[in-house]
This record gives sequence, C-alpha cells and structure tokens, in this order.
Amino acid sequence: MTDYQPYPAPEPAPRAPSAPRRLVRREDNKVVAGVCSGVADYLRVDANIVRLALVAAVVFGAGSGVLLYLAGWWLMPRG
Repeated sequence: MTDYQPYPAPEPAPRAPSAPRRLVRREDNKVVAGVCSGVADYLRVDANIVRLALVAAVVFGAGSGVLLYLAGWWLMPRG
C-alpha cells in the first residue's frame, strides 16, 4: 500500500475591489429624467420593472409615486 496524500484545494483567486455603487440619474437610458433608470442600475434590475413599480405606486398609492419621482429628480445627482 502507498500513503496517498491528496493535493490541497486551490485557493480562490483574490477578488479585485469593486467601485462602490452610486445612486445617480442615468443620461443614456432615460425617459423623463433618468430616475427610474438610475434606480434600476443601482438595484441591478431592468429599468422597465422599476418603471412599472412606479406606475403601480402612482395608481395604488394615491399619487405617492409622483412625489417619490420628483424627490429622486431633485435629490439624485446626474451621472
């Protein structure tokens, strides 16, 4: 019999530090001001999903979606 010594498991490659995500209004995929596109980019989802959620907030939230959009337009920097 031989003494079987398994090879050690390879160590994972070090991950490069990623730049911190910023919540900014997008200029390239905007419809009105780029707020929904910026939120979608920050959340890493499709912009149309965020737009549909905003429409649902406007319809079912008694217009609170409009206030959220205006606040995002005013507070989010252009990027």
